[in-house]
Formats: sequence, C-alpha cells, structure tokens
Amino acid sequence: MSVTYLGMPPFPEAAEVSTRDERLAGNLRHATRTIRDKRAGAVAELADWTALRTAGAQIKDRTLRHLDHYLEQLEASVSAAGGTVHWAADARQANEIVTRLVRATGEREVVKVKSMATQEIGLNEALERAGIAAYETDLAELIVQLGDDRPSHILVPAIHRNRGEIREIFRERMGRWGRPAPDGLSDSPAELAEAARLHLREKFLNAKVGISGANFMVAESGTLVVVESEGNGRMCLTLPETLISVAGIEKVVPTWRDLEVFLQLLPRSSTAERMNPYTSTWSGTTDGDGPRDFHLVLLDNGRTDILADQVGRQTLRCIRCSACLNVCPVYERAGGHAYGSPYPGPIGAILTPQLDSMATGLDASLPYASSLCGACYQVCPVAIDIPEVLVHLRERVVQGGTVTVRGQRTTVKPARGHAAERAAMRAASWTFDHPRALGAGERLAARARRLVPSRLPGPGRAWTDTRDVPQVPAESFRDWWRRTRGPSEGSGTERRHGSGQHSAEQHRTGDSGHLEGNE
Repeated sequence: MSVTYLGMPPFPEAAEVSTRDERLAGNLRHATRTIRDKRAGAVAELADWTALRTAGAQIKDRTLRHLDHYLEQLEASVSAAGGTVHWAADARQANEIVTRLVRATGEREVVKVKSMATQEIGLNEALERAGIAAYETDLAELIVQLGDDRPSHILVPAIHRNRGEIREIFRERMGRWGRPAPDGLSDSPAELAEAARLHLREKFLNAKVGISGANFMVAESGTLVVVESEGNGRMCLTLPETLISVAGIEKVVPTWRDLEVFLQLLPRSSTAERMNPYTSTWSGTTDGDGPRDFHLVLLDNGRTDILADQVGRQTLRCIRCSACLNVCPVYERAGGHAYGSPYPGPIGAILTPQLDSMATGLDASLPYASSLCGACYQVCPVAIDIPEVLVHLRERVVQGGTVTVRGQRTTVKPARGHAAERAAMRAASWTFDHPRALGAGERLAARARRLVPSRLPGPGRAWTDTRDVPQVPAESFRDWWRRTRGPSEGSGTERRHGSGQHSAEQHRTGDSGHLEGNE
C-alpha cells in the first residue's frame, strides 16, 4: 500500500516543525477561515440541509452494506456501455494496470484530473519509472507539481502557498514542463490564472491519453462523475483518445436519484457553491464523441479491510469535500504536510491509518492529531463521527487487538511507546473497581496537594506542555458528601443494597424508580 509518503516522521515531530512557520500559519488561517465562513452561509440557505445530510449518510451506509452487489452491477453497466473494468487489490496492481494501458497506446505523456486516488497509490512516480510523464491540470495541483511539492489540502492542494510564491514557481519552473510563463508576470490572480491556462492548453491539445479519478460512480448506468470548478476536467475527459479512470470502490452509488443528493451536499460543503461550475458525466464510449477507449480501474487498497470494521467503516462515506479540514484547529495550525499522506486533516487522521493497517509510526500517531472537539463531525455532509473513529483507533494503537488486513483476521500488537499509558489505564481500572482504594488515594492526594508540580515529569511532560495541572481539592466529593449528608445517604452502595429498602420483586418490575435504569 502506498498511502503515506516515504520517510515521513510521526505527526508530532512534523507538526512541531510546521507550527513554527509563521508564513504557513498566516496562509492557512486566512484560507480556512474564509472557506468555512462561506460554507456556513451556503449551507444556511437550505432549510432541509439536516435531512439531506441524513439521506447522504443513509445512502452511503446502504451501499456499503451491499457493496459487492453494486460493484458487480457497475462492472456490468460499464462493460455494456463499451468500457473495460479492471480490479486492483492494491497500489502495486493499480500502477501496473495503468502503466500497461498507457504503454499499449504508444504514448509517453498523459494529462490528469481529480488525482487523490492516484496520489494514494503513487501513480505519477510509477509512470515516471516507466518513462511516462504525467501532467497535473488542476491549477493547484499544477502549482504543487511545478514546485516539486506535495498537496496539503483536499480541495485546495496549494493552500500553503501565497500569490508571491506561486508567481516565482511559474516564472522559474513552467518552461521546464512546456510553455513558459509570460515575461513580467505579476502576482495578480488573473495573470497567474491566464499563465496556467496558456501553459495547460498546449497539454490538452496534444495529449492522447487522459487519466482521471471520479467523485461518484452510478451502478445502474455505469456512469462516472467528475465535479470541478476550472474546466480542466472537461478537457481531460473529452479530448484524449484513451481515458483511464482510477477510483476507490467506495465511490459507487446505486442510482441517479441517489447521485442527486450528493450533488447538493458536495458543492456547498467544499467550495460553498450552490452547484458545481462543471459536472462531467460519461458512460463507456460513444462513436464520434469523446475518447474511443475507456478503462475503469476499481481500487481496493485496504478499503475492504475498513469495511470489516463496524466502527471504522463509516470512514468510507467520505465524499472528499474537505469541510472537516477547514474547521479543525489542529489542521489550521499544523498544515497538511504534517499528516504525511495525500489525505490530511481529520479525515486523513482516520483514513490513512486504516488503509495502511497501522503499519508505520506515522499511522500510529495520526489518531492523536486531534483535540476531539467534534467540529469535524458537525460539518461533515455525510455525518461521519470522526471523533468516535479517532478514539476507536487510539484504543487499537494502545491495546492492539484483532483486525482485518488484506482480508485476513490478524492480531496486531500494541504500538511502541504506550507501555506507560497501558499501565496507567490498568491501574486506574483496578482503582475504580475498588472504592476503598479510590477513597484512600483521593485523601492522600488532598493532603499532598501542595506538593503537586506545575509541570509533570516523564511521560506526563507532553501533556503539561500545553496544559496546566488541575488543582487538587482539599476534600474529595465523597468525603464532602459523607461529612455533610451523613453515611446513611452518602453511600451509593448502601442505597442500592441496604436491607429492607427494596425487594427483589420491586427491583425486577421497576417499582423502585431510578434503580432499574441505573442497573
């Protein structure tokens, strides 16, 4: 699986560096706050937004429950429309399939659009090793590629760059890839966009092979859908003679009627628009219209493993809108590169570790790249409970357990570096199971409260780097209750098990009021 970038350090190490970059912080702060404010306004226009959100989640869940059926239906529909379907179990197979298909055309250059799945599998690098040049055509992706950079945002991959930086990249690098930037190029958005348009127009007109992703795939008709804002997708999808689309298996939706729900949810959540400027759909091939050959590569690469996890499977609802990134305080300060994956932000913190099966130190650190504030869940258009999945993955990191890896149930060991945490949790569990020990510990802590340091030593140091140690009260709640209310009312044990207060029959039938609910 080629999900995380090679050589990336764990999130805390990468974030420690990125949070010191003041220019990056300024770029991110301005961009994310602007996008999320516009999104809030666009969503507020719809009185039925909550119902749409619920419908989107339910459609996705129903599709995932019957994913095998809808994928087979999709394959039959694409084949009937003149396309060819290929199945890729992992990144290696997907890269081999695409490379073979491009080589069969005799071409050595391709143009690309909607590239997140291809970034996940490292397709550009695989094509380069085969002597094939792949050109990104989305404006932000072009900036990233020309700058030998990596995307840092799902919707705006070059969000970490400002206009001055983009101008310098265009002036220095465009000529190496094709048409150079105009002389005297300024940093005005209009001039930068025009320079990119002229540069890319040559690529579109000369390319014989296009490679795309897909936002959605409609099973009943075999239709693929790409939504975008610049028109580059329309060029990539219609001008080449051969079109190869690489899409994750979770992108399938059953019907056109289901698609309509997502075409309302996605634009408002991503670009804060009422509808997408360009929505391109295609089903197979048609003589005299568009590419003569169409190939669909259906990518698993860990997705069926995620499907086997009852908590984690909701991750596969994601429609890549990026709303969770724009509200996340951790992403806003750390930036996308700290996540070490094509999928940054809150969704990346749960998607990347699951696709990778917790194989690296970076994977084990990503579930902790969150404050668990819940803002990501509130804005998610398909109601993915990201905090719930984060806590679920943290448990897997610390405790290990049985997971599905490449279709096989496997027992994974706890990640390194969490022995102290496991010991502390076991001690806490034992203490809470023994009220006398808990009470003794509370009284001891109260007596020694003046000795508690403002910064904790050892493993606790990381916690107190950004937090104050809570003040220990002079008296525990248990002791205060016993002192002020007396032992007859103060002991929960006495109230629940004291002789003569409640008969067993009363307890069973619920006549004892609150006791039945508590039990």
